[in-house]
Amino acid sequence: MKETILITGASSGIGFEMAQLLAPNYRLILLARNEHKLEKAAAFIRAIYPNASIQTQVCDLAVRSEIENVYDSLKEQQISVDMLVNNAGMGVYGNFTETNLDAEWQMIQVNVSGLYLLTKLFSRDMATRKKGKILNVASLLAFLPFPYFSVYSATKTFVLAFSETLAAELAKDNVSVTTFCPGPVDTPFQTSEMLGTNAYKTNKPVSAEIVAKQAVHLLLNGTGKKIPGFQNWFISNLPRITPDFLMMKIKKHLASPN
Repeated sequence: MKETILITGASSGIGFEMAQLLAPNYRLILLARNEHKLEKAAAFIRAIYPNASIQTQVCDLAVRSEIENVYDSLKEQQISVDMLVNNAGMGVYGNFTETNLDAEWQMIQVNVSGLYLLTKLFSRDMATRKKGKILNVASLLAFLPFPYFSVYSATKTFVLAFSETLAAELAKDNVSVTTFCPGPVDTPFQTSEMLGTNAYKTNKPVSAEIVAKQAVHLLLNGTGKKIPGFQNWFISNLPRITPDFLMMKIKKHLASPN
């Protein structure tokens, strides 16, 4: 029987590309908030792989009850999730005092609370079975928090810290927890404001297909964390050799409109 992989944010971007790569060999449960986009994505994959086993679940990761309903539904169907990919995420760019409160609040729920709850529910089952894999998608900004991305950076810093400590806890239960930390990726996540910053001019977004291949490899075979691309890896290590006051000036310049 094929192992089951649950992927959040699977209707587009990295999650969608990962689903295409995994569909031939795994049973997939795809989650997203937008039902139309989710079903369209699933139909596209089924057209390529007619024998693929794909189940869709509409779920708003900002709503606790919807996450719990997904978990309970899979339990009722006696479906065990062997691997969990917490890919869904939101971003908000702008001056903190001017950005939309509701948008940022929802971002925190999706990027932090939703990821936490899914991991909490499914990791307990994995630990009981003494087998499982969890991939959490963070960001380059987990290492390099940017002005104007203040709340987003903080949520991804949480994801990195949470994942690394959880990996240490679950190692005894044969459950791996890995963290994928991409730089700019060419997905609908990017807004025109983000694309207009010096950072995106300096560090061009990479295609989601290329990034997804590395994410799949990390999920199936990797350990620890992965920062795809030498330039991203180099940038992530700049704070180690650059004084804090100078590093923040550099980051503020990069995060500003070009």
